Parts: sequence; C-alpha cells; structure tokens
Amino acid sequence: MIKLIITDMDGTLLDDQHNIHPEFWEVEKKLRDKGIMFSVASGRQYYNLVSNFEQLKGHMMFFAENGSYVVHKDKELYTNTMDREQANEFIKLGREAENCNLVLCGINSAYAENDDEEFINEVGKYYKRLELVDDLTSVKDKVLKVTLCNFEGVEENTFPKFEKFQDDFKVAIASRIFIDIMSNTANKGNAIKGVQEELNISPEETMVFGDYLNDLEMMQNAKYSYAMKNAHPEIIKVSNFVTKYDNNENGVVRTIRELGLVD
Repeated sequence: MIKLIITDMDGTLLDDQHNIHPEFWEVEKKLRDKGIMFSVASGRQYYNLVSNFEQLKGHMMFFAENGSYVVHKDKELYTNTMDREQANEFIKLGREAENCNLVLCGINSAYAENDDEEFINEVGKYYKRLELVDDLTSVKDKVLKVTLCNFEGVEENTFPKFEKFQDDFKVAIASRIFIDIMSNTANKGNAIKGVQEELNISPEETMVFGDYLNDLEMMQNAKYSYAMKNAHPEIIKVSNFVTKYDNNENGVVRTIRELGLVD
C-alpha cells in the first residue's frame, strides 16, 4: 500500500507555464482522506513552495532546496548546510565562469548580486524571498546551496567547469539553465530516506515522480519511481516506470488516478 507520494515541481507537477492543474486539489484531498501523504521535493526555495500550497501547508511535507531543507507542518525537520568558506570559493569561481549568474541560497532568503532584469525575473520564479546584495560572500545566513544560472545551457557550458568537485560536493544539474552545488550528502534521496525512517515508511510504500538530474537519488528510494514522459534520458533509465503523459498533460495526477489510488 502506498503511504507517501513525492513529486518534483518544475517539469513534473507544474506545466511549462509553472501552473498546477486544477484537478490536483481534489486528488490531494482524496489521498489525504485515505491516509496517503502528498509531498513535494524541489530545487525551489521553501517559501516559494509554501506560496504554491498555502492552503495545504498544515498537511504537506516540503523537501526544499533539493532536499537540503525539509519542513512539515511548519516545523523544520532537517537541514543540511554548506561550510561558509566552501560556499565562498564556489561564489568566486562562479563569478569567473562565462555567462553565469549566481544565487546564494540561505535558510532565511536567497541572495543575488547581479540585478540583470532577465536573470532576476527568472530566479524570481523559484525564490519567493530574494535579496539583492553587494557581495554574496558577506551574507550572514546559513548556506544551503550555491546556484549557477546560464541561459545558454549549463550541461554543456557550465557543468564541465565544476565537474571536478563531484567527489566532495553534490553538483546537480537542476534544469537546462541551473546547476545547484550543495553538501555532498544533500540530495532529495537522502532527505526522503531520513523521512521514511522517521515515519516508518518503506521504499515499497513510496511513490515518486521526477524529470531531471537532481531527481536521480529520489528515484532510487522508491519502488514506484516514475520518470515523466518528458524526463531527461538518464532519469528514464534509472526509474522503474515512465508516465504515459508529460507535465503539460497533468501527468502526475492522471497517473495517480489510473493506478487506482483515488477514484
């Protein structure tokens, strides 16, 4: 029996216009009535996630910042921070990288030092709290991750410059234009594993949905791991199932219905 459903947001639960399908709210209520917890795991900031699910924040669990910050019923369950000196080194390297903009992701807010309009508009989609500062290395906040944005594509243009750090840090390609750098133990999968142990829920009782490379470890912690039809080929390869519908076809909710978890 499924007890826990966890979904990524962008490219998964959300359509390409970043909207939640209206059918979701009815399905979530039916799942909750059956004792099935619906949760989201995203590279997005906690405050951004809560703003999308304001009416459900008293019920849902939020795996924010790629699992480095987990909150349930307004209570902080888990935090995995980066050493400040290490974060500053990535900030300095990011400043030197071609066509890159930086976001420092803290517990209290996200921070940027570049006010380029295109960059700020894009980042604002994922960070409800965003402060412009003169110097990211001087920010007084615990660091969850350093994010690099490259509109020309990070997998080909930015990742090769940071690939050498993978043995000591989690370097996750979160989308076509974003890379997240975190503590080596910070990922959605480790966070989910910790919650499964805390709630006595097994991988066999867990269902997950994802589409991109920062979902990789998440897929490995659930028997019912569903790659979206529109997912990155590597996610499809490691998942046990693939949805028949993509994120623009309400794929998560339709899959839940077709599996008979709700009527």
